[in-house]
Amino acid sequence: MSTVQPGNGMDGAGGSSGSMVRRILLGSQLRRLREARGVTREAAGYSIRASESKISRMELGRVSFKARDVEDLLTLYGVTDEAERDALLSLVREANVAGWWHSYGDVLPGWFQTYVGLEGAASLIRSYEVQFVHGLLQTEDYVHAVVVRGQPDASASEVERRVALRLERQKLLVAERAPDFHVVLDEAALHRPYGDGTVMRGQLRHLIEISERPNVTLQIMPFRFGGHAGESGAFTLLRFPESDLPDVVYLEQLSSALYLDKREDVSQYEQAMHRLHEDSLSPKESRGLLAKILQCA
Repeated sequence: MSTVQPGNGMDGAGGSSGSMVRRILLGSQLRRLREARGVTREAAGYSIRASESKISRMELGRVSFKARDVEDLLTLYGVTDEAERDALLSLVREANVAGWWHSYGDVLPGWFQTYVGLEGAASLIRSYEVQFVHGLLQTEDYVHAVVVRGQPDASASEVERRVALRLERQKLLVAERAPDFHVVLDEAALHRPYGDGTVMRGQLRHLIEISERPNVTLQIMPFRFGGHAGESGAFTLLRFPESDLPDVVYLEQLSSALYLDKREDVSQYEQAMHRLHEDSLSPKESRGLLAKILQCA
């Protein structure tokens, strides 16, 4: 992927992502069982003819599961109750169902497919953006401009395929069980042009309109505030309806991404997000600033 964030530049869409959640849920349950039994990752890997890193990836929900491996791990962890074993093995079957976005693997890197699934399964998405208008809020023309800028050597058909992916992902916000979406946009994103004036004016109008949706909270971090809690750059916090799943922080890099779920890591980003919400313009004030910028665009 290019210098463009998949979350905003080139990405997939939220859809039927229950398999992703089940994979992470199964992994977290296997981790708890292993730790409760005092089994090391190395010993667990040996029991299924795999490496310690394979166990780590399984416990993070990053790989698919084989029923035989899970059966062997459950035996190693002392899980003998048939009902408990059957429940976990049923998760294996459900977790291995591929998400719809896998058919876009030619334009969607594997490391970002994880995020697509998590975003589609989240009940609350909180994000801070500085470079782009957030991917869930982009107009089709803006998406096209971002893709072309980020992938200058892409063919016309590839560009259109990436644009189609973005628009499909945006259906998440208007779905029957749409998540609550809280986003803070740095004012810089509103002044950095992608496309011509017509594209930017259309994007600004769209932000004003979509910010009125009951599940969308849009705030602007104005230039005049100066330094703020988003100093480390863009990040996203994901929360899920399943109580067994921890919150996840998504941090994107140039050709990969980090997914943090340790309580101490998540807590730091939650504090930063809280300060961003406190220090940014209110939703009403943000719409006012958007209208002002639109008048001058």
